[in-house]
Amino acid sequence: MAGIYIHIPFCKTRCKYCDFFSTTHLEKRSQYVEALLAEMKERGYEAIRQLGEKQEGISTIYIGGGTPSTLEVEQLRRLGEEAIRLAGDEAKGERREITLEANPGDITLEKATAWRAIGINRLSMGIQSFDDDLLRLIGRRHTAEQARQAVAIAQAAGFDNISIDLMYALPSQTMEQWQRDVAEALQLGVQHISTYGLIYEEGTVLTALLERGHITPVDEDTEIQMYDYLVEQLTANGFEHYEVSNFALPNRRSRHNSNYWNDTPYIGLGAGAHSYDGTVRSWNISDVDAYIKQAMAHHLQPEQEILTEEQRHTERVMLGLRTNQGISSSEIDLSKAMPYIEQGLLTQKGERIMATTKGYHILNRIIEDLL
Repeated sequence: MAGIYIHIPFCKTRCKYCDFFSTTHLEKRSQYVEALLAEMKERGYEAIRQLGEKQEGISTIYIGGGTPSTLEVEQLRRLGEEAIRLAGDEAKGERREITLEANPGDITLEKATAWRAIGINRLSMGIQSFDDDLLRLIGRRHTAEQARQAVAIAQAAGFDNISIDLMYALPSQTMEQWQRDVAEALQLGVQHISTYGLIYEEGTVLTALLERGHITPVDEDTEIQMYDYLVEQLTANGFEHYEVSNFALPNRRSRHNSNYWNDTPYIGLGAGAHSYDGTVRSWNISDVDAYIKQAMAHHLQPEQEILTEEQRHTERVMLGLRTNQGISSSEIDLSKAMPYIEQGLLTQKGERIMATTKGYHILNRIIEDLL
């Protein structure tokens, strides 16, 4: 089943590690919401109809960013209601997953209750760490205590499907700090945890600080130990390690993100948002002003790429090996996989080939060899 992604590019402040498309010009939110609604009416219904026919309906709506929780409740209500109308009837016997990304510092009981009333039934919070010094270092605008309170508030508002993000290998982060973060995360009672090792992306503040020698990166061995500790602790506490960076309690996987990894079509709405119909990938312009102008003039000009069968095969292997479902052995030359199986980096179960936790450490190299 297909999904809808809605991009909200606004952030109150920009994190020092972030290279995603976003803006701090919050004064443009109202115009942007009107442009999004115009895009939904211009191209959304036809695109959704076509995807729905191919995929037997729309099962997920994901409002991401940026920081969608910077929008006013009324703005989110209008977008949410229109997106639900776009998606149409829920599949028989299946509750649609509707996710909102939120910064812990934005969450109040009033807002969380209003989000629930809109139909949002899953929250994804960018907590990143429970260490205030590390939070300040990477430019997060919430504190550890605000993060704890945000989860408690969401639970009080009735959310029973909450995901949090954690980051490791932060500058000068110790193993002891990471162990405390993992322990804190497990105490919160959330259903899903996404984790990311810090990457120093070109053009970010942290990369500039690194190049000037103002911060010290975590060494590779410690980063590997952090990841292995995470996997050990979360799986011991009932979480399924279903994708390289993602862990979920039973029946609480991110269905929307799973669509991406499973080669399922989706439509993206908003500036910089990508769509994929199974063969063609298209994307809107990554410029808020230009997007607003195009959408309001009913003249969106998305770029597109028609994927070859070779490109689609490459993506199936790359994305499939990131998950615990793996790939069909028919997708690759099995003789190339055998050395990795013998080393315990890949494993074979019937017709499926999967990466092991050990294999995840060098997954890019394995994939390059297999392809």
